[in-house]
Amino acid sequence: MTTDPTRDPQSAAVEQLEQFGLSSYAARTFVALAGLGIGTARDVSRVSDVPRTRVYDAVNELRDRGLVDVQQSSPKPFWAISAESAGRTFEHELQHRTDLLRTALAELEPVEKQNEQRGVWTVDGQTAVTERVLEFFGSAEEEIIYMTVEDLLTDDLIEALSDAAERDVSIKLGGVSADVQERIQDEIPGAMMFESLWVWSDTPAGRLMMIDGQKTLVSALVNGVEANPTDPRSETAIWGEGEKNSLVVVLKAVFTWRLDTDDPDP
Repeated sequence: MTTDPTRDPQSAAVEQLEQFGLSSYAARTFVALAGLGIGTARDVSRVSDVPRTRVYDAVNELRDRGLVDVQQSSPKPFWAISAESAGRTFEHELQHRTDLLRTALAELEPVEKQNEQRGVWTVDGQTAVTERVLEFFGSAEEEIIYMTVEDLLTDDLIEALSDAAERDVSIKLGGVSADVQERIQDEIPGAMMFESLWVWSDTPAGRLMMIDGQKTLVSALVNGVEANPTDPRSETAIWGEGEKNSLVVVLKAVFTWRLDTDDPDP
C-alpha cells in the first residue's frame, strides 16, 4: 500500500525512491539530505536510520545517479538536488526504460498476430480493464460500440474515442448520463447515442464494448452496485476476439438487436 505523501512525506519519499531502484540506505540518505539541504555523514546519520559508516556508500550510489554533489573538504558536506530536479531525473529515466521495454517487446511479438481467439480471456482491476479498453479503441478501424456507467467514462477514454472519430471510426455510445452525453457530443459531434439495455444503476454492470464487430469486452463491478470505481480491485472483465468467438457472437447479436430497436427508420 502506498504511503500518503501529505501525511508521512519521509516514508512516502523513501518508498518511491526504492521503487526507482535505490537501496534503502541511499533512499533514506537522499530524503535526509532533502530535509537538511546540506549535511555531513554525521548529520545524515543523526536524522535517519542510516549508520554513519554506510552513509558514504549511500552517497556514492546517489552521486552515480546524479542526485547528490559532494564538497571536497573535511568533513565532506553533501548536497541533494531539488525535488523538482529529482522528479525530472526519475521521469526521464522512467521514460527511457519504458521506451526500451516497448522496443524490446515489439521485437518479440509474432510477425502475424492471431485474429481468432478461442474462448474468452479475463482481466482484473479497473486500471487493467481501462488499459485493455484503450488498446481496443486504438485498434478500431470501422466502429466502436461502447456502453458504460458514468464513473467509468474517464477523460482518457473520451480522448481515445475522439482520436478514433478523427480516424473516421463510427462511435456509438450508450448507458451514460445526459450531462456526459452532452459533453461527448460537444467533443465528438458525430457520436451516436443510444438507450441502454437496462437501468445500469440497478446492476453491477461496468462496461460492454464491441470493436469492428470482431472484438468484445464485458465487465462488472465485482463488489456490486456500491463498488467504488476508483478501487483497483472493483472491476473484472472478460473479452474475446474473432468473428466465430462465442462471446463475440453473443454480444454482436445483442448489440444488433439494441441498435436496430433504437433506429428510427423501419
